[in-house]
Amino acid sequence: MSESKRTRLGVLGSGRGSTMVALFEACQAGTVPAEIALVISDVADAGILERCRSRRISCRHIAPGDFRTKLSEEAEQDFVQALRSEAIDWVVLAGFMRILKGNFLRAFPYRVVNIHPSLLPSFPGLTAWSQALEYGVKVTGCTVHLVDQGMDTGPILGQRTVPVLDGDTAESLHERIQQEERKLYPEVIRGLVCGEFKIEGRRTTRCASADQ
Repeated sequence: MSESKRTRLGVLGSGRGSTMVALFEACQAGTVPAEIALVISDVADAGILERCRSRRISCRHIAPGDFRTKLSEEAEQDFVQALRSEAIDWVVLAGFMRILKGNFLRAFPYRVVNIHPSLLPSFPGLTAWSQALEYGVKVTGCTVHLVDQGMDTGPILGQRTVPVLDGDTAESLHERIQQEERKLYPEVIRGLVCGEFKIEGRRTTRCASADQ
């Protein structure tokens, strides 16, 4: 990869921002050859914004509009404009709690990445760790995937497994899944930035980058 232009990441988040911090630290260390150019939250007092400010990462709040689970048309346009103004190469969802559709995905085709706290296609949607615990599975985990028009249905880029222990609560299981998320996400983003993934329909394959 050319040293003259680092890949620019735009991160969307609604919560505490621990996954964003793991990605930021990987970028700072050079493990991921990219930079977080902008973080946007739909929640005005989200912890992710405070973590950005303490690390001098450019960030802003954009009001999501009146819908509970998605962005309004006006908000969607504001998000796209903000990301484009920073010449964002990849949009990385880090605990972003709204479904992205239509115009947003067309603005960044196959350039929006999400991490989900289960081994997709099992347990899509909200509180996947609780779903796994209630179902009684012995193994769950986390999945990084490209975002498409469905809910957690895009091509899978990487997964890590997490055992479900006999004494687990929803909280303890979620915490162990998050620990693996903070390892997996930077590793997959590095592969995307380095052009290691080949995507054919729903199937993805990975090879070493030309720079290695």
